[in-house]
Amino acid sequence: MGTRTIGIIMNGVTGRMGTRQHLIRSIVAIREQGGVDLGNGEFLMPDPVLVGRNEDKLKSLSEKYSIERWTTNLSEALSDGNNVIYFDSQTTSRREEAIKQAIEAGKHIYCEKPTSTSLEGALELAKLAKEAGVKNGVVQDKLFLPGVMKLKRLLDAGFFGDILSVRMEFGYWVFEGDWQEGQRPSWNYKKEEGGGIIVDMFPHWRYVLDYLFGSVQALSTVAATHIPERVDEEGQTYKATADDAAYAILELENGVIASVNSSWAVRVNRDDLLTIQVDGTEGSAVAGLRGCKTQHRVNTPKPVWNPDLENTIDFEDQWEKVPDNQVFENAFKIQWEMFLKHIDQGDNFPWDLLEGAKGMQLAELGLKSSEKRCWLEVPSLEV
Repeated sequence: MGTRTIGIIMNGVTGRMGTRQHLIRSIVAIREQGGVDLGNGEFLMPDPVLVGRNEDKLKSLSEKYSIERWTTNLSEALSDGNNVIYFDSQTTSRREEAIKQAIEAGKHIYCEKPTSTSLEGALELAKLAKEAGVKNGVVQDKLFLPGVMKLKRLLDAGFFGDILSVRMEFGYWVFEGDWQEGQRPSWNYKKEEGGGIIVDMFPHWRYVLDYLFGSVQALSTVAATHIPERVDEEGQTYKATADDAAYAILELENGVIASVNSSWAVRVNRDDLLTIQVDGTEGSAVAGLRGCKTQHRVNTPKPVWNPDLENTIDFEDQWEKVPDNQVFENAFKIQWEMFLKHIDQGDNFPWDLLEGAKGMQLAELGLKSSEKRCWLEVPSLEV
């Protein structure tokens, strides 16, 4: 009984997501709480080595968060037998090659998505990991957001009856970079650098839809580049070559229709940056990042269409909040703890590299559907 350590190579930790969510709010938070509670009197303590290309940033992070190990040499970290897990949150274009090196070195794999810039590459990673016998997982953080967990609670309770449709609205206005600095990096708007909202967000929508409502069977998508020109971090004007908005209709395996709008060129007039509305025969719900509200059939108002009269119903007031009933931790931290238990004790962890490949599959099909202006089937994947 006591505390054991587990070595984790954290590559790309100097990036926005790697620093904030994976290092500070996950690994550092787990270390500060004394490790992952294994439930048998033992605790598993992450022992990270920070890897990246910027020596100054790595040194600064290590000093600020009391992490002893850092290096700019990935091969050096992979050759260390004390490092059991390889984690990757680099830009997508760098991820595939680094994961291949880690698999060859016998490391278990945990990584951000998309796992590759192509479905072919994503499937190859899943195949290589399976052949090497290394455990693997992909970050699917949206499943562990408080609002989505409350929505799952309603689904498990049978609140909706027969589900009819799902409507997802995601996005916000990303400033162009001229008169106000943009909130997202410029590469997000460059197709040649792996940018685009479809590649960025469709992998998320795939696992959310599959996990909550049923696997995606077919889709029709329209992609758009609404803002054709932006200004980068150095103040240079550049042409936006990637899509900044996508409008999709998806058919799920059980007949549910999902409408999913994603945009970095929309001004928000809803409860949250992401809202998921589910309509069923017995009731409806709308979930955001943290909150969730419901309307049961017995509480549903009865409007009548008559544009000649002023509406007297306060529709927003007809919904009830789903209570928290628990303490919700950071979504990334929750999945990190699950993956560490999976590595150490063999606990179930279904979100592997093959699941990650499904996300890239949906992104590629979304782009192809928009290009060809057609519906496309979503075939099953296996390795």
